[in-house]
Amino acid sequence: MQKSNLAEKPAPIDSAAHDSPPISLISTSPLKRIRLWDLPIRIFHWALVVAVTVALITGEIGAQWIGVHGKAGLTIVGLLSFRLVWGVIGSSYARFAHFAPTWSALRRYFKGKWHGVGHNPLGALSVFALLGILAAQAATGLFANDDIDFTGPLFNLVEEATSNRLTAFHQIISYGIFAILALHILAIAFYVLIKKNNLVKPMVTGWKEVDDGKSATQGGPIALAVALIFSLAVVYAVSGLSPRDLSPSSWFKHQAAAPNEAATKSADTAADKAADTSPALSEKPEAAPVTAEPKNTTAPPTKAPAAW
Repeated sequence: MQKSNLAEKPAPIDSAAHDSPPISLISTSPLKRIRLWDLPIRIFHWALVVAVTVALITGEIGAQWIGVHGKAGLTIVGLLSFRLVWGVIGSSYARFAHFAPTWSALRRYFKGKWHGVGHNPLGALSVFALLGILAAQAATGLFANDDIDFTGPLFNLVEEATSNRLTAFHQIISYGIFAILALHILAIAFYVLIKKNNLVKPMVTGWKEVDDGKSATQGGPIALAVALIFSLAVVYAVSGLSPRDLSPSSWFKHQAAAPNEAATKSADTAADKAADTSPALSEKPEAAPVTAEPKNTTAPPTKAPAAW
């Protein structure tokens, strides 16, 4: 047999198959827009930001701002109480059971295998740490004092030595809050700038685009009412107010008496100043020193004899 001298022609190249990109680049699924954070959780978040900021600033300034510091602390107590209830009966992504970090979830997250919606396991640790340290700060502030004229609403329930210790803890915990807030802000900046995942926008609008997931459910009006009532009850319980202080008649009476009290206080102050600058009426003036009159040593003049 003779070998064929004909050169084999190369197989034709399918230009369409050669130029087409990989299938994975073509069949990308579109992102879904879901409602991630409900309105109550967003209001809670930004109200907590404002209250904590005011509390930290006024706590550092002190002096005449210490009253504002105390009111900011009570606001934080109410917000944390609301979050506690909303984390149990609120919307699905706001519930603690949804994002509570576990060891397996943390391992998957650090290996890059965690996929979910809402707080990731590391972010969940940050949330629990922040809520816990704020609760400790608010609790110690209820019994604290400033050694001048301000005391927490529950100061009278403990001894002064105990209040002083809690005041020291209150000041120490504030440094921990600064540290956790700094880490929280750095983590948000890392996600926004490096990972291109805007965590702030969903907390403003409530919506987020995800690969897979569904909008939040549950957390209706009844759950909201329960959370609000509970938070108000806690604030009332720790504020030191009595039911009579909350009645409208008591409030109007206090408002009407305020100008009279101010006028009385002003009059008392003026009287005190006058008493300091003028002698009291009951005091007798000091007697002037008595000086002895000098004796007349010259002889009395003699009468001249009458002329006859």
